[in-house]
Parts: sequence; C-alpha cells; structure tokens
Amino acid sequence: MTAPHGFSVSRYAPERGTLAKLAARDSVLRRLDWPILLSALALSGIGSLLVWSATRGRTELNNGDPYYFLFRHVLNTGIGLALMIGTIWLGHRTLRGAVPVLYGLSIVLILAVLTPLGATINGAHAWIVVGGGFSLQPSEFVKITIILIMAMLLAAKVDAGDQLHPDHRTVAKALTLAALPMGIVMLMPDLGSVMVMAVIVLGVLLASGASNRWVLGLIGAGVLGAVLVTALGMLDEYQINRFAAFANPDLDPAGVGYNTNQARIAIGSGGLLGAGLFKGSQTTGQFVPEQQTDFVFTVAGEELGFVGAGLILVLLGVILWRSCRIARETTELYGTIVAAGIIAWFAFQAFENIGMTLGIMPVAGLPLPFVSYGGSSMFAVWVAIGLLQSIRVQRPMTA
Repeated sequence: MTAPHGFSVSRYAPERGTLAKLAARDSVLRRLDWPILLSALALSGIGSLLVWSATRGRTELNNGDPYYFLFRHVLNTGIGLALMIGTIWLGHRTLRGAVPVLYGLSIVLILAVLTPLGATINGAHAWIVVGGGFSLQPSEFVKITIILIMAMLLAAKVDAGDQLHPDHRTVAKALTLAALPMGIVMLMPDLGSVMVMAVIVLGVLLASGASNRWVLGLIGAGVLGAVLVTALGMLDEYQINRFAAFANPDLDPAGVGYNTNQARIAIGSGGLLGAGLFKGSQTTGQFVPEQQTDFVFTVAGEELGFVGAGLILVLLGVILWRSCRIARETTELYGTIVAAGIIAWFAFQAFENIGMTLGIMPVAGLPLPFVSYGGSSMFAVWVAIGLLQSIRVQRPMTA
C-alpha cells in the first residue's frame, strides 16, 4: 500500500519487533514488585543520610571531604541498581544454568582472601584490596551462590516432576557444597558471615520440603560446631571478647563492652523524634565506633528517634512480607527456594545488626542491609532483589 505523495506507510509504521519489545518492557514493569523496590530504595536513601551524618566530621576517614562517604554510598547504590536490572534482564532461570560457574568463582575469590591478596579490616581477614581504595568482601557474594547452588540441586528432580521432595542423597550433596565455602570463610575467621550462611542453609532446607531429620540434624551440627570451634581455639580473641561482653555487659564497659554501651546510649537518647539529623551528640562526638557500617542504626535511633528507627523496621518488614508472597506464589520449587534463602538472609542479618546495637545480640560485624556503608554488601543485596523480582516477573500469569 502506498500513501499520498508516494511515501510507504510501512516505512514509518513501527516494526513488529519494536512493538513486541515495548509490550514486553511494559509487562515487566507492571509485574515488578514495586513495594519491595521502593522500600529498598527508601532504605538506601535513609542510609545515605545516616552514613553522611556519621562520617562528615571524621577527617581521619574522609580525608577532609565531608561528602566522601555520602558520594560513595550513593555510587554503591547506583551500581547495585544496575546489578539488579542486569539480574532481572538475565532472569533467575537463565542464571540457573550458570550456577556451577558462579559457585566455582566464589570459591576462588574466598580462597584468594587467604593469600597475600587478602587484607584485614576491623579485625576480620575477609577482604581483597584491589587498589585505589577499592576493597571486595567475597563472603557477601558467597551468600548468593550458596542459595543458588542449593536451590539448583534440591529443586532439579522436583521441578522435573520426578520427585515430590528432594531425596536424602540430593540433600547431602547440597549441604556438602554449602559447607565448603562456609568452612573457608570460617578460617578467615568471619564468624558473622558464617552465622548468616548457616541460617540461609536452614531456610533453604525448610523451603525445599526436605525431611525434618535433616533440619534437626543441621541444628545439632551447628551447636556441635560452635562448641568445637571454641574448644579448638579457632576464634580470635576479639571475637571471644564480644561474646563475653554480650553475656555480661558490665564485664568491661570501657573495653570490650564499650561499643554496645555507647550504642545503647545513642539510641536511648533519641527519644520519640530524635535530636535531629546531624545534631546527635553521640554521633557528632564520635563516641560510637564503626558508626557508618556495623552501628549505623545508632545514628537513626539518636537523630531520628523512635519514629525514624521504626520506619527502617517497617521498610525491612515490607521487603520480607512481599518476599514471602513471591516465595508462596511461584509455581516452581527453584524460585521458592531462592526466595526463601533471601528471606532468611535479610531477616537474620537485620535482626543481628539491630539486636547488637540494642544489646540483645552479640556484636558480629554484620551490616544492616541497604543502610550500612559498604560496596560488597550493597551489591549483594541488590542482586538478591533482582532475583526476587525475576521470580515474580517470570511466574505464569493467573486468570
């Protein structure tokens, strides 16, 4: 067909491929879980302000630039968002085929920490310093690969319709593959990350439908492992002191109990509405150590008060609630297990981080997801959000 003046209509009409791409893009945007995405963005935004408040006066850390940590935190969030988009674009099903490669790469990275490439930061020999002030904590990404490798194994025969539940041989193989990186991380020693990984493994087993004997056995093995680690002297002195201070807060308030005591003072002084952003005496006085990372929640408690700290809890709760919906509504066991592993990870790590600032959990050096400063942690949690979104986007539409 020819249009007036001899111009072809098809020349100016959108190609079918273009229309299909636009329709697919619109479908993806509509099917995203926006409460999860907006809550994670809000937490990262709040975290930027809290990190800025905690570091703008720390000239020994920011080299005289009060915006140094703020800029890097925002940059880390931006990179995390890009990783999330890339994860959604690839899709959790596509990544399923690459899981063995990702698992092997994560093993190589954590082994590299035990070589001269590794560096000790804040007492834990768990980092690789690349140069230019850039450091990588491989154990953050191991959390993801443990979830993926266990989900791939435990769901393979069930999703294929060959079994109703994972058999004992499959569960044993999955636990062995999870134990290998956990053992290496324990050698660093990075006890906090191992604790999170153990909870992830437990959450994955519960979601997979594996026999309860495996769950009970895992709990028993965890208790026995903790006893052996302590008896064999695998923990550093500072880690033992942290547990001692947790058991007895009055043991050494000016020494091993200093962090927790100052954190509780900061949070308790905030009251209902807080002292105001940048106006907290504990924060401006730099009384709380590692306040931009492990103890960032104390800035919220002191400067934003119960309301601001409560908002962080609500946003974390929204992410966990919506993640549970994704895990429940997906039609494949693989997606359910991946979502359950992420839920266990986020829930325990947030509880441990906030709990240690309140004195109800031992200090374990774990960041608050999306809020604490740290590139590796930020990248890992946004990849996890990408996996959750992919599971939701790719699930079959119901009538």
